[in-house]
Amino acid sequence: MATGISILKPLGYQRSKQCGYCKTDNGNSSYYMSCDNMRIDHYQELMDRGWRRSGTTYYKPDLSRSCCPHYTIRLKGADFKAKKEQRSAINKLNDFVLGPEYKRKAAMLCPQSRDAKRQKRDKFDVTEAAHRTEYSRLPRPEGKRTGKSIEPAHKFEVTLEGDSCTQEKHEVMLRYQTKIHKDPESRWTEASFQRFLCNGLNRQTLKIKGKTMKLGSYHQCYRLDGKLVAVGVLDLMPHAVSSVYLFYDPDYQGWDWGKISALHEIAFTLEKGYQYYYMGYYIHTIPKMRYKGRFEPSFLLDPESLEWHSLDNEFRQKLDIRKYVSVSADQKTATSVDAIRLLVQDASPEQHKSYQPHKKESSSKGDSAYEVDSDISDIDDTDIPQGSLFDYNMPGILTKKEMKKLEPNLGHMGLLVRTSLVELEDIRGWEDWKIDEPNTIKGIAAELIAATGPKLLEDSALALF
Repeated sequence: MATGISILKPLGYQRSKQCGYCKTDNGNSSYYMSCDNMRIDHYQELMDRGWRRSGTTYYKPDLSRSCCPHYTIRLKGADFKAKKEQRSAINKLNDFVLGPEYKRKAAMLCPQSRDAKRQKRDKFDVTEAAHRTEYSRLPRPEGKRTGKSIEPAHKFEVTLEGDSCTQEKHEVMLRYQTKIHKDPESRWTEASFQRFLCNGLNRQTLKIKGKTMKLGSYHQCYRLDGKLVAVGVLDLMPHAVSSVYLFYDPDYQGWDWGKISALHEIAFTLEKGYQYYYMGYYIHTIPKMRYKGRFEPSFLLDPESLEWHSLDNEFRQKLDIRKYVSVSADQKTATSVDAIRLLVQDASPEQHKSYQPHKKESSSKGDSAYEVDSDISDIDDTDIPQGSLFDYNMPGILTKKEMKKLEPNLGHMGLLVRTSLVELEDIRGWEDWKIDEPNTIKGIAAELIAATGPKLLEDSALALF
């Protein structure tokens, strides 16, 4: 079989019977596929078209048919400006790790000038803050009388490891899901954990523009006094760090792990030369998910134009009024702030009652109130609508007209038959089928490329059997 290609297994457009976020029966619709060997450049392209993954299942939500629209969110690492509550979260942990005795002795043995103290107080360096108390980097000068190195109150370690399934990780995950999310233990067997968070992108190390970069799926593990207390699941791509999931030991939920892990991941983004930090999906209709927008300046992916727009107050005001917002569509229809006000004025009394303007999230809330992207790897409880994907007017996919122009290229896509690849145009009946016939191989392939984008025509193949 050919190597270096993504073998894509289309699962089609499906509608869930219950929303995993608001728990209503309104449900969400998405286009799904699975892939056991996704190329990293392909996944970068998919993320920039609104896709995410859960294990080896990949999905692109239909934001226009969702009770809780999912907007891809990212920020540029070099532009990040930490807010007070974010600085407080990591400073609180660092103070705990060091302890007053270490701080007192370190101040005596390694005194700092007033200017250095003032500069450190006035300017927050996310990389310095992330590494300040890591044991391998922590200064431990020798005491003048004892001749022994001073030690912090606790030993804090952060390591980047492969996304392997270990008993240690599984036990923390199980405690997190059952205590924090109230899931039954039966849902999170070791096999479920491995499928969801340990079957990621293949890992590799490459030199890109003179820099050695790790690519693929990893676990960033946080240990306190030798005990695993939190794990951040990361996908590393040529120009981005993507946060997939976070779980932690409920015994340590007093720390703001959502903020702490995000700051460590932003520091990693900067330090290792990745350009962007992706935080998954921003879901404005779920207040617990709005904390992602507090990491500024953040940008949301336009579901129609696939361009990035600043998540500023004007954007938030639109999301307060309408669940589904496309800035590019608004610009096309000359929608202005005045027009939005008219939408509110013309709304029914019931709509006015449901209108909840954006409020600043309380900085006092701990991460036990936060939500991360749900596990959608189990898509058995879904309905498959009738008709072709091109009939649904799903935002962010190629239209039937656009796909028609790509039909000659589509014919050169490979189909995996046992261990060999056969070009689709060589299949009997290919010329007679139409791209909007969902029960034909041409229709299935056309829907797949319409959803993934034309770049995945290169170095990929279709698997149906």
